[in-house]
Amino acid sequence: MNKKWVAILGIALSTTGYAQDVATTYAETITPADLKKHLLVIASDSLEGRDTGSPGQKKAADYVSKHFAQYGLKPIATGREGGTSYYQPYNLYKRSWGDVYVKVDGMAYKFNEDFYLSGLLHVPTEDRVPVVWAGYGIEADLYNDYTNLDVTGKAVVILEGEPRQEGKNYLVSGTAEKSKWSGPNSWQPKVALALSKGAKYVFMVSEKAGKEFEQEVRRRAAMAQRRDYLSMKPVEEILSGTAAFTVSADLAAKLLKTSAKNLEKWRKNIEKTGKPGTDKTPVGMVTLKAERLNETVETENVAGYLEGTDKKDEVIVISAHLDHIGISPDGQINNGADDDGSGTVSLLELAEAFSQAKAAGYGPRRSILFLNVTGEEKGLFGSAYYAENPLLPLQNTVANLNIDMIGRVDKQHETNPKYVYLIGSDKLSSELHAISEAANQKYVNYQLDYTFNDPKDPNRFYYRSDHYNFAKKGVPVIFYFTGVHEDYHRPGDEVEKIMFDKQAPIVKLVFYTAWELANRDARIKVDSNKP
Repeated sequence: MNKKWVAILGIALSTTGYAQDVATTYAETITPADLKKHLLVIASDSLEGRDTGSPGQKKAADYVSKHFAQYGLKPIATGREGGTSYYQPYNLYKRSWGDVYVKVDGMAYKFNEDFYLSGLLHVPTEDRVPVVWAGYGIEADLYNDYTNLDVTGKAVVILEGEPRQEGKNYLVSGTAEKSKWSGPNSWQPKVALALSKGAKYVFMVSEKAGKEFEQEVRRRAAMAQRRDYLSMKPVEEILSGTAAFTVSADLAAKLLKTSAKNLEKWRKNIEKTGKPGTDKTPVGMVTLKAERLNETVETENVAGYLEGTDKKDEVIVISAHLDHIGISPDGQINNGADDDGSGTVSLLELAEAFSQAKAAGYGPRRSILFLNVTGEEKGLFGSAYYAENPLLPLQNTVANLNIDMIGRVDKQHETNPKYVYLIGSDKLSSELHAISEAANQKYVNYQLDYTFNDPKDPNRFYYRSDHYNFAKKGVPVIFYFTGVHEDYHRPGDEVEKIMFDKQAPIVKLVFYTAWELANRDARIKVDSNKP
């Protein structure tokens, strides 16, 4: 049924004496079909995973703000250009890789495709230096690659690991035991040693080859994203210069103007003779660049305000995060249909339901702020920014109802999808918890699972979504959540896997809880302080 006709029918029933629960009239406008309609946009490939500050996230913000305007919600933030806006802008900062490449004989090799970097360094303009072979790059009592080898101002090419004499004892230790020159972090002492000898750069020849090396490069590329972390303050990065370009044997051979076959002969000769043989190899040239950039990421929360009536100075904030994690290093889009597309579209449905009620003369007594935050995946940044720069005073904020991932089921509830985890409902206000329980019992009758509300919960979900920044300020909260599934932060989190029939009643539970909070005579009390 068309939502306008539902509203009209509700008014007609109430004016003709039929017993009609007004809240139910508008809760019933929240439908699986409308949730899906919105999510097909929010979680579409065209938004490219809605990474924080990305063009896709901006498209999602535009979609939400246009619907807020359509519903008659007011903009109360100040935009970047000044003036009233639905956008509450803020900046995030990061250090990231810019141009990073290696050139040999005019051929360019790509970062995180042909090689990867361990550690950090900053080479902002192209540098061209000689290349020299330095065996395993080891200096020890029983074995020394640097004897009579001048590496000053050069790029050294060294092998991963340490030599073992024809399958017997390791040359460094003289025993079957490995030394510090082996293992996943052995590149660090090798680089430090080379730099102390005057080397300018270090190229590490991976022990992996072929598909195995390609997989390692992809894995390292994913790990490298951690260095592109965002911060709410400009990032000061300490560059020690201790870094290694890890390359395949084929690229190492090109650096040394030889072949991979000859490079393997050099390695075997070390095992056979116990001597590095670094004084007889040719010297090539390499051109490289490794740029570290300061970047400002402009993003924004999206807020729509529904003004209340006689208690309009008090406000309920209903929140969800708008963005997701974007595109994976392998090019796959993470659409985040559940995380947190499900919360984003829930806010749209809630905003429409309350705005229709107000248009029909049943507006809430207290005001409601529908708040889509960003930066949740990066560190709860958007809600943290709001908590420090609230659009409405936090002392007048009655409660925060936060929705994050309510469209799927977890393994614990595969046979009973009619559930929702509630987190935080009793931690600051016993009245909020009671209101939530009563709303569920009267209208929805879902299983309210408090497993993750336990302070001993090892997942610590109470601290991991945007409600927590309100709770820290003493605002009572409820976090609505249906658990982690196999597609969490993966490309498989798609619209077709969302259980809209299961989601809609949870959204209605949020609606009924907010309705009671907004319309009751007394503001709920903050009477608890539970961990």
